[in-house]
Amino acid sequence: MNTELTGKASIDRPWLKFYQGVVEHLNVPECTLREYLTKSCDDVNIPAVHYYGTDISWAEMLVKADRAARALKAIGFNEGDQIPVFFRSVPEFIALLLAAETIGASLLCRDNTLEENVEAVVKSGAKVIFAHDFLTQKEADAYVKDAGVEHIVLLSPYHETVEAEMPEHVKSHIRSLYGTSAQGFAVMSWDEFIKAGEEYTGDVEAPQDIHRPLFRAYTSGSTGPSKQVIHSANSMIGIVYQMTFYGAHESIRPKWLLTLLPPALVAVVVSMILVPLASNKLLILDPFCDVFDIDLEFMRYRPNCWPHIPMFIEILMKSPRMPKDYDMSHLLVAGAGCEAFNNGQIRRIQQFLNDHNCKAAYASAYGQSEAGSNCTLPCPVYPAGDGNIGIPMPLTTLAVFKPGTEEELSYNELGELCKTGPGNMLGYDDEESTKKALKLHSDGQVWLHTGDLGYINEEGIVFVLTRGNSKRFGGGRLIDLVMENRVIDANIDGIVDAFFLSAPDDNHEGYFLPYLYVVLKDGYTVEDIHDAVYDALELHEHPVKITQLPERPFFHFKTNRVGLRQELKSAAN
Repeated sequence: MNTELTGKASIDRPWLKFYQGVVEHLNVPECTLREYLTKSCDDVNIPAVHYYGTDISWAEMLVKADRAARALKAIGFNEGDQIPVFFRSVPEFIALLLAAETIGASLLCRDNTLEENVEAVVKSGAKVIFAHDFLTQKEADAYVKDAGVEHIVLLSPYHETVEAEMPEHVKSHIRSLYGTSAQGFAVMSWDEFIKAGEEYTGDVEAPQDIHRPLFRAYTSGSTGPSKQVIHSANSMIGIVYQMTFYGAHESIRPKWLLTLLPPALVAVVVSMILVPLASNKLLILDPFCDVFDIDLEFMRYRPNCWPHIPMFIEILMKSPRMPKDYDMSHLLVAGAGCEAFNNGQIRRIQQFLNDHNCKAAYASAYGQSEAGSNCTLPCPVYPAGDGNIGIPMPLTTLAVFKPGTEEELSYNELGELCKTGPGNMLGYDDEESTKKALKLHSDGQVWLHTGDLGYINEEGIVFVLTRGNSKRFGGGRLIDLVMENRVIDANIDGIVDAFFLSAPDDNHEGYFLPYLYVVLKDGYTVEDIHDAVYDALELHEHPVKITQLPERPFFHFKTNRVGLRQELKSAAN
C-alpha cells in the first residue's frame, strides 16, 4: 500500500488525482433550479428540448413554466403542497417541475401498481392529479373514490407536437395505450388547466427556499420495500453540477436521447433530464416508443449521449433490424446504471460497440435515489469489470464502513458503502427510516448508509458487489456478482449469460441459499454445464438449483429477481 495513504478513503480521497485539481474550483451554486438552468443556457432562443419533430426553446419552456405555475395556483395548489404527476418524460413535466418550485410546492411521482399509486395520492392529501389521457375509467374511479381526488388533469401525448410528425411505430404504441378512457366531471384537459391560470389574479410566487421539498419519487421496490425519497432544488443541483461535463464535446452540441424511462425515477429527473438541460445539450424526449422499438429510435436519432439501462442495450444487441455494418461512431459515451453488470455482460456489450465502430469504452456508474441518483463517474483509465463502478464524483466522498456503524474500514476491505457530500436526499417520508439511512457521524458529516456492500482500492476505484449480508448456513457469504463472475470467467462452453439469486433459507432463519439462472446456447442443457459450474465456485457457493431460461427476465428494466423470488416462494408452498 502507498505509505502516503492513511488507509481511510474519506481522508485520503485518492480518486481526486483523476480530476487534476479541478475540485478546488468547484462550488455547488446556492440558487433555485430555475436560476441554475437559466444561467447554464447560452442562448434562450436555442432549442432546449426536442419532442417528436417539435423544438422547444429555453424562452418557450420558461413561458410554459410560468403559465403552469399560475394554473397550479388557480386550481388550488399552494406552498408546501404535494402535486401528484403520473406523466411520462414529456415537456410538460419539466414545466410542472419549474412551476412547482415557483409556488413552493413539490411534485410527487410514482410508477408502481394502481393500488400503490392511489396510496401515494392518499398520503399526499392532494385533490388534483395529473395523468395522460389514456388513463382508464377504472383508474380514474380509483383515484376519485379511494383517494378523494376531485379533478384529474389529462394530457395527450400529441399535445406538444403533431401526430403526423411521429413515426408509425411510435403512433402504434400510443394507440395501444388507449382503452376506455376516463371521462366525467372530474376530468379536465391540459389546455383547460392552463386557461384556468390565465384567469387567476392572485399571488403566484412563494418565498424562495432551495432546501424545501421539490421532487418526491418512490424507489422501484426491486431490492426492498418501495420508499418515498424527497429531494430539494439544492440536492438535485448538487448532483447536476458535478455531472455537467459528462458527454461534453468541444466542436458539437451533443444530442442527448431519453427513451421511454419515466420521471417517476430520481435518476431520470436528475441525471437524464436536468443534466443535459444544464450543460448545453439538446434533450430529445422520446417517451412513447415501445421498449422493443428502442433500436429504431436509436438509429433514427443517432444520439451522442444515450443514458440507458441493462434491458435497453440487450434489445439493441439482439435487434434483427440493425444492419451489421451500422456505424455507431456517433455515440460519444456509453454506459448504463440501474444494476451491476457481470464480466460476461460487459465483454459482450463492449464487443458489440466495437463491431459497430463505437470508440467509447462501456462503463457503469453507481448511485441511488437517496443519493440524488449518481455517486460515481466512469474512470476511463481503469478497466470495467469485477464490480468496478468508477470513482466518486468530484465533490462526493465515498467510504466503506463496518455495516451499521461509523467504523471506517481500510482499502480493499468489504463493508457498507456510505456517501457524504452534495446530493443526498432530504429524507424519506417517515422519520424512522430517514434516521436509519442518514446518520450524523463523529466527523460532523451526515453520511448516507446505502446498504450496499463493496470496497475501495488504493487508487480510489469503487467496487459494488451486493446488497445486504447473505450468509449460508454452515459458513460462507454469498455475493451474487462475485459468484456470477466466477462462472462467467471460467468460460464454460454453452453458457451465454448467467446470474445468481440469493433467497431465504426456509430451514435456517436468517440464512440464504444460492440459485443460479443460465441462458445457454442452442442444444445445451443444464446437465452439460453442471459440473463445470460447480468446479468454478467455492463449496459454499454451489447453487441448490440451476435453472435454464430462454433469456434474462426484466422487471422495472432490472433483472427480475423480484419475480423469481416469488416463484421460489410459491414453489416452496
